[in-house]
Order: sequence, then C-alpha cells, then structure tokens
Amino acid sequence: MCGIAGIVALNAAAEPPSRAALLRMAAALSHRGPDESGLYRDRRAGLAHTRLSVIDLSTGQQPLADTGNTTWIVFNGEIFNYVELRDQLIVLGHRFRTRSDTEVVVHAYRAWGVGAFERLNGQWALAIWDSLTGRLVLSRDRFGICPLHLCEHAGRLHFASEVKAIFAADPAIPRAFDPAGVDQTFTLWTVVPPQGVFQGIQELTPGHVRIYDNGSVREHAFWKPCYPESEDLAHGTFRGSLEDAVDEVRGALQAATALRMVKADVPVGCYLSGGLDSSLVAMLGRRFAGAPLQTFSLRFADAEYDETRYQRLVAGASGGEHHEVMVSRGDIADIFPDVIRHAERPILRTAPAPLFLLSRLVREHGIKVVLTGEGADEMFAGYDLFREGKVRRFWGRQPASARRARLLERLYPYLSRSPVKQQAMARQFFGHGLHAYSAPGFAHDTRWRTTSAIKRLFSADMHAEAARYNAVADLLARLPEEFQRWGPLAQDQYLEIRTLMSGYLLSSQGDRMLMAHSVEGRFPFLDDKLVALANSLPADYKLRILDEKHVLKRVAKSIVPEEVVARKKQPYRAPNALCFMGDSAPAYVREALSETALRAANVFDPNSVARLLDKCAAKTGDGDLSNSDNMALVGVLSTQLLHQQFVASRPSSGRAVDLRIDVDRLHREEVLV
Repeated sequence: MCGIAGIVALNAAAEPPSRAALLRMAAALSHRGPDESGLYRDRRAGLAHTRLSVIDLSTGQQPLADTGNTTWIVFNGEIFNYVELRDQLIVLGHRFRTRSDTEVVVHAYRAWGVGAFERLNGQWALAIWDSLTGRLVLSRDRFGICPLHLCEHAGRLHFASEVKAIFAADPAIPRAFDPAGVDQTFTLWTVVPPQGVFQGIQELTPGHVRIYDNGSVREHAFWKPCYPESEDLAHGTFRGSLEDAVDEVRGALQAATALRMVKADVPVGCYLSGGLDSSLVAMLGRRFAGAPLQTFSLRFADAEYDETRYQRLVAGASGGEHHEVMVSRGDIADIFPDVIRHAERPILRTAPAPLFLLSRLVREHGIKVVLTGEGADEMFAGYDLFREGKVRRFWGRQPASARRARLLERLYPYLSRSPVKQQAMARQFFGHGLHAYSAPGFAHDTRWRTTSAIKRLFSADMHAEAARYNAVADLLARLPEEFQRWGPLAQDQYLEIRTLMSGYLLSSQGDRMLMAHSVEGRFPFLDDKLVALANSLPADYKLRILDEKHVLKRVAKSIVPEEVVARKKQPYRAPNALCFMGDSAPAYVREALSETALRAANVFDPNSVARLLDKCAAKTGDGDLSNSDNMALVGVLSTQLLHQQFVASRPSSGRAVDLRIDVDRLHREEVLV
C-alpha cells in the first residue's frame, strides 16, 4: 500500500497546482509510504505519491508513465494477477520498463480503457492522468480496501488517500462536519460512500470509476455483486454438492492465499486472532512463506476478550515465529487520540486501538505485509446478525409462537451482557417490527435502532440538521435493482458488505490502523474468484440452520486444529467505555468531554453527555454497561477528538519528504518560454 494525492484544475480559470501544495499533501501521507516519494506536475494537474515498497523494489517508483510519457498514474494497492495481465499485454505489443504491477495498470488502461478495471484482481485506489486529452480517471477496488477521498474547491479537484492530505493542500478548504455524515455514522456505524464525514469531501464508491473530462464528470460501477436470483434460490447457481463446495472453496482459498504470499518482494506475515478465519489463512499461508511464517496476535489483560490459548495452538501448529502484544484498558486510552487521527472519522468501538498496537508490533519485526481473515464472515455468513435475521424472519411468520421466540437464546453466547439473557426484554426488542420480516434491511434493523439511540445526545442544532436526513431510507433507496430478487441471506450479506465491512472493518479497523505504521494488509477471503464462488453457493451451505460458516468449517477440518474448528464463535472485541473512566483516565478525556469543548464542536449536548458520564462512572465493569452506553461514550469521545484534530486545529503535514521522482513539466515549459 502507498499514499496517493493530486490536484487537477477543472476549468481554464483555475491556477495550476502548486508544487508546495503537492509537497504538503505528500508529507501528510508519509506514514503510508515511508520508502520513497515522487511528484508530477503540468499546467493542469499535479500528482503526488508516497511509496511503501513491496513489489519491484528497485524500479517501481511513482508517479509512473507509459512509454510515451503522456499517461501518468499514482497507485495505491496491489494487483495480484498482474503477471498474467502483463503477458496478455505483451502479446498485444506493449513494452514494459519495470516489473511493477503499477505499470501493468497503465498499459491495461491504454489497451482496454476503463474496462481494464474489470480484469484486475486486487485492492487499489488510483488516479490516471492523460496529459494529452486532459482526462482524469479515478478508480477504487470492489470492496473499498484502499481509501480515496475527493474535494472540489476553487475550481480544482483535490484527491488523496486520506483527508488530512486534502486539508494540507489548501488552508482555504472549509473544515466542518457534514450533518449527513454524522447522521449516517450514528445510525449505520459508518458513512456510506460517496457520503463523507466532512463537508465538501466525498469518498469514491468502492467498485466505481469516475472520469473528469474537460468539464464533464461521469461515474459508473465496473463491478456489482452477483447472487442467485428467484429461480435459483433453493440451490444457488453452484450446481455441486456440499462436498463439491468444500473442495472448491478449499482450492479457491488456497489459491487466493498463495497469490497474496508470493506476489511480494518482501516477507509476508499473518495476523492470528485464534478464530477460524485467520487460522485457516495462517495454516495455508505457511506453505508459501518461503521461510518460517511470522504470526502476530493480540492478548488482552481483560480475560473476557483474550484468545491467547487458541492463538498459541495455531501458532504452534504453523511452525512459525509467533509474536504477541498485551493490551490493557490503559493502553487503549493512551493511544486513542492517535487512533482517531488515523481513522479520520468517529468510531463507536475501541476495537481499532489494539489493532493500531498490533500493526506497530508487525513493523517493529521488519514486516511490511500481513494477511488477515477479514471478509470470511461477510462472504460465508459468520455473524450473529445473519443468525439473528434468520431467527426473526422464522419467528415473524408466526409471531405468536413462544417456541420460535426461544430460538433467540442461541444468539450472542459470548457477550457477558447478552441481549437475550433477559427473555422478556429480548422478546420485546427483537420482536419489534416482525411484521416487516420480508422488508429490505430487516435483519439490520436491530443494530440500526440501537446505534440511533446515541442521537439522543445530539445538540439542538445537530438534531435539527440530522432531522433533514434519514440514513436508512437513503441507503435502502440506493439498493441495486436486483436486490429484491435475491434471497434473505444474500440481502443481509450485501448490506453488511456495503456498510460495516467497507466503511468500518476495512477502513477504521483495517487500512488506517495498518498504514499508521506502514503495514499493508491483504485479504484472501476478498479475492474476486473466491467471492464469486461464495456468492454462488446455496444459502444453507453457508448458514445451515443456525450453524454459521458451515462450508468453511468443513474446509478447515483437514487444515486447522480441531479445537479451533469446534470452538464457539467469539468475534474480535476490546474493552470500551470504561477505558476512559476513573482517576487513571488521561487528561485529554476530561478536556475533550468538557462543556467548553462540547459547545465548541456543537455535535452533542453537554448536559446529556454529563449524565452519560455519571452513569458510566457508577459502573464497575464493561458487563455492567449497556451496549448503547458503551457505544455512546466511545462515539462522543471519538467525535470530540476528531473535531479537535481536524476542525478546530490544522493537522500536521507530517515529516518532510525526499523526492525520488520529480517531473515538473510546468517549470520546464516556463523556462523554455
């Protein structure tokens, strides 16, 4: 992974991009690419790049051009099928100057236009500038693994991997929260692109390409998920047996893992949580590591969250070098401001904080790339949300049935304060809206209602602004036409991928925590061939009655220690609100949640926040705090820190950058004149 940025004049009246602004953008992204930096500039466009060298260490510098030096690219990510594409392009007559995947993307664009993106198997955010035609092409991978933010200001388009680089480019760019983005976050857990958190700054939608062409702008999806439709719902579009599916999933996962291990010119490590998904990746990855596989795990001082036993079991079976970092509540509190500075958005859980510490551990051991198990739960129906949706739909068909309601007791067994332990309250909560069991978003309704409860803390002004938006209605209004023809599980998976996975798990908890310490994450379960296979499977191969990830468990039986396969699912979690309570809480917490700071940000009502703080202070353990109160305190604190760091003050531009490539056509043309 790397950092990309640029400025493009959208009309003839706009000034050319300044070299100083591009340098500031590159400096703000130096943590994403500490190895090298480069600039390109002409009368219309400027491109900046900071490089984390992973493939073609000696000749893969950027910005990079085609052989005619007219089509320029800045690229963040990896293309795992670039060797195969390179061979195809050579047959077509293309000649290459480097061994990098980036140059393959440039030539693929020249050969196939925007249709090239459909051929890429990988993770990316990129900008291609055609200096002859004045056309800018922006593209982002199918799931939004790599970030790309956009801002139009004063006749120019600014784009960058991170918002801080856009703010660094021009001090005149307004800095304020977008009420629609705040409303989405405190409903869906995240913004949904193109919506952003800050006014005037959008995100490019995953799986999309946007083209700026001399005053016109057009955008389209180059990829859409495909699930079985009505006539195929019972069996899926996969025509094999369950055992056939096991064989094919095993083969596809092994191929996806191998690609992500061998397509690197540096050692590749692996995160190991102790769960099924990362264990599968680690046990497969060791076969292709070329040396003892280095694995990395989180331990928690709070026993409720700790999975050390299972992590060490798999680490021992993998035969590699295992590394651990112990995380306490105090550790989470100490680094939380840094976490928010890198996340660049409010978060409702502290879970990204331990991962910030884990990526630091990875970097300290000289590893630049790690594989993770992210995406398995979304592709193979691993979350309790999918089980919950199935139970509630079953119950909704006979809402008076007490036996059907008792199925709720099989949900959320890992929570110390499980929402199903108090049966009367559980039936009231989960029984809400049962009549709409066939409606879009039904399975997610309970999460969205719980999260929306935090909006009771909004200030009067934010309440008035947020009342103009309806995050759920807006999301459901933009569903693809074929959504209604998919089965219930496919609908639930689509919404989970569109919201939580893309905007939170792959961003706040993924890319941003990894790249804070210059580490690239790779995700075998998000390989395009494996995703297409998973989507084609019958629903009951994935969620068999209430057994989540059924086909994946069968795959794992011959690969992963049996104790890990058989264990009850325990999602990754971390201590939350109580990290910030008590006499040992850092001073910044009191400052950020003070009446003065709350009134300055004007997102939350000081009196409501004070009551929440009093309630949290009276508790003794996370299990004593409700899910809603835990999320509320973390959400308020993260928003306040975000306001301090990005709205009330100007984020640091980062360290100075040393340019490896410096193409300044504007300067040369002025000299010639």
